[in-house]
Amino acid sequence: MKQRPFVVGFAGGTNSGKTTFVQHLETELGSRQVAVLRHDAYYRHRPELTLSERQRINYDHPDSLETELCLEHLQGLLAGQSAPMPVYDFSVHLRSDAVEWIHPAPLVFLEGILVFCEPSLREEMNLKVFVDVEADIRVLRRIHRDIAERGRTLDSVERQYLETVRPMHDHFVQPSQQFADLVVLHGGENQVAAQVLLNHLRSLITH
Repeated sequence: MKQRPFVVGFAGGTNSGKTTFVQHLETELGSRQVAVLRHDAYYRHRPELTLSERQRINYDHPDSLETELCLEHLQGLLAGQSAPMPVYDFSVHLRSDAVEWIHPAPLVFLEGILVFCEPSLREEMNLKVFVDVEADIRVLRRIHRDIAERGRTLDSVERQYLETVRPMHDHFVQPSQQFADLVVLHGGENQVAAQVLLNHLRSLITH
């Protein structure tokens, strides 16, 4: 690649629709045009802790993520190198032995609830998009996801939301909206915002 890839950061509250929004953009642009790094793949690997101890970690605090490794992989992609993104198993709170290889592309998407909270990541972004949706919708989506996809009980989801998710959202995530260049209201289903962004990104990779 002759030019530095264009980096777009996508932040927003848990289950705000970031992944849906990013996947739609990737599908429309074509997978060869887009490399996607997911910040939540970089939760710290803590095999020295018991499962019970790992379950008590505050996974909505920036310290729970190995952002330095995410940054290393992002900078590798910008230099034209493939990145071995970890595969995280949320049911046991550990990385698996596998990795997902992310290959260089003209566009790099970096997605996660806390990506705007990290100055080192923000500095690499050319465009910052905050996906926002009403809190009650985010809660309902999280309950469904954590039970259906991550093997959690309703009680554990409720306890985690009240003890860490909501306070960390108020302390870290929502204030990071100030760094956004574009705020997408009504979550990942906002087709008008998606089309506006698609048009802009297409113009970057066709000229």
